[in-house]
Amino acid sequence: QVQLVESGGGLVQAGGSLRLSCRVSGRTASAYAMAWFRQAPGKEREFLAAISRGGGNTNYGDSVKGRFTISRDNAKNTVYLQMNNLKPGDTAVYSCAADRNAILHYISPDSGAYDFWGQGTQVTVSS
Repeated sequence: QVQLVESGGGLVQAGGSLRLSCRVSGRTASAYAMAWFRQAPGKEREFLAAISRGGGNTNYGDSVKGRFTISRDNAKNTVYLQMNNLKPGDTAVYSCAADRNAILHYISPDSGAYDFWGQGTQVTVSS
């Protein structure tokens, strides 16, 4: 069974940065396309970023383009989300997800495409 564990969340002031990590265990991370989503209280889950199995293809949600960067280190079975210029509106629970059916370069912004999810990590941005 694949497990995803996020870390790196916390409290940061507006304009600051955080780097989230998602550790994959149970199977090698290179078998999955990976993505980050977030959900704030009372709001729908929002797609942030996705990366293909080998890391050669990425995609971002409009609200984070130019501020967030997704990357992966398959040797460490870890996916990262570097978040810069954070805003109070970025406050949410951030979760990583894995798509076991993705072919080599395919990535999806649709949460329904992802089979495994982490428990989430809270990010709070103060003004």
